[in-house]
Amino acid sequence: MTRPNRGTGLAGSSVVPYPHGGLGRHPHLPPGERLRVLLVEDDEGDAFLVGELLAETNSMIELLVATSLSEARQRVTGVDCVLLDLGLPDAQGLDGLRQVLEMASGAAVCVLTGRSDEHLGIVAVAEGAQDYLVKGQVDGVLLTRALRYAVERKRADENARRLREVELRQAESARLERGLLPQPLMSTDQVAVHTFYRPGRHAALIGGDFYDVVQTRPDRVDLIVGDVCGHGVDEAALGVELRVAWRALVLAGVPDDEVLPALEQVLMSERRLQEIFATVATARLDLDANRAVVRLAGHPPPLLLSRGGVAPVPAPGGLLLGVRPRPPIAYDLKFDTEDWSLLMYTDGLIEGRVGDSDDRLDVPGLGELLAEPASREVPLAELPAWLVGRAEQINGGPLADDVAMLLVTRGGGR
Repeated sequence: MTRPNRGTGLAGSSVVPYPHGGLGRHPHLPPGERLRVLLVEDDEGDAFLVGELLAETNSMIELLVATSLSEARQRVTGVDCVLLDLGLPDAQGLDGLRQVLEMASGAAVCVLTGRSDEHLGIVAVAEGAQDYLVKGQVDGVLLTRALRYAVERKRADENARRLREVELRQAESARLERGLLPQPLMSTDQVAVHTFYRPGRHAALIGGDFYDVVQTRPDRVDLIVGDVCGHGVDEAALGVELRVAWRALVLAGVPDDEVLPALEQVLMSERRLQEIFATVATARLDLDANRAVVRLAGHPPPLLLSRGGVAPVPAPGGLLLGVRPRPPIAYDLKFDTEDWSLLMYTDGLIEGRVGDSDDRLDVPGLGELLAEPASREVPLAELPAWLVGRAEQINGGPLADDVAMLLVTRGGGR
């Protein structure tokens, strides 16, 4: 790199075809921010000149030098930018660039080219470099500015990439939510079903909680609430599979005692790890007989709101799905009035803490919330959201786990 006369700048119409386009602007990086730049250059004279150009501008750039890619690999940690010569003893041309892009994924990369192979700089930008400089056509001011712009551009690209990843995750979560939380498939007006879902504080990502409602006869409505352990796309996808399988089994008229064992087979064949399990609660409503058959597989019991009182349905707890296959025991729930509500929920609602203690809200605490006089003033459609709000007040902040609820009501009362 030959040292140009001061003030000559870059030769030609501007410098390089890639956006140094804003050379009249100032970089957006804080002016006092000190950058660490790794120069990968085997020519001692060119390396010395780069150091001189940066020193004469008081550039606030700490320059590290490596004479080969192997040495650069040892020194690249923590640098903001790599200034790379495309002709090195252990890598030539774009092969060296690709190796640097891989080893320094978080750093900006500028390449140095000679006048005769300036076209390589254009190709290098297309390959992922932030910019290129032509040896002998840059002074200290422009070199400093080019390095700072490269770092700024890299950070902007990384922010855009992270934003895009968040958008993709949100879109994926929305698609999974449609699978986990469908519209109830029912036409009867003898009962009303109110649904609710809220993700936990895990970056608002959907988890494995799911619910579904299916009417198969004028007098029969089936309900399920379930929870796949864990949070994330895999658990949500498994929850979708379980919900869809349950709906298919119910619509196909599979005998009641065979539905959950079949669901467990789906879980065990589709889960990615053997330790993944699920809990479910199902209820089959016989509207003509005003009764329900409740089955629990490791799930908290539904709460029955009737005649002004609140009580958990005393169904046997059963085993978690995916732990040891065994069909849950059916519990026959006979309603003693035509005016009742049944609340089915996932355990995220009751696992919040009670104040500063280590105690959990749990099922008794949830019953106490429903027994509060204030709860009786809440419209039934808004009751699930009200319960979550009260649970968060008692917890002293957002609930950590996802919450899904079904509130089925007959007679419009409590």
